Amino acid sequence: MLQGIVSRADPLQVFLRSDDELAAEIRRDIVGHLFAVSHGDLRVTVSDGVVTLSGRVRDTSPIPVAARLVRAVEGVVDVAFDVTGPTPLRTAPAVGCDR
Repeated sequence: MLQGIVSRADPLQVFLRSDDELAAEIRRDIVGHLFAVSHGDLRVTVSDGVVTLSGRVRDTSPIPVAARLVRAVEGVVDVAFDVTGPTPLRTAPAVGCDR
């Protein structure tokens, strides 16, 4: 019994998602969860399926996990990161003792 027909274009349909759709999914499902505290400082841009995460985060340890999760999103071609961690605290210069 015939259940349906699959054309060659059907399996490729997931790769025809718009950049805006990809960016929205990544912001909602990945960035919003992994970088909950600092996600407002993290920008997600997508161009031709290439995702770029940029900005400053409080904790950089989730970045490798984020890379794997973003690459697993259907339609993502590649991932680039331009993310920095917290600004280090500046200490006052050491004061020597004059004897």
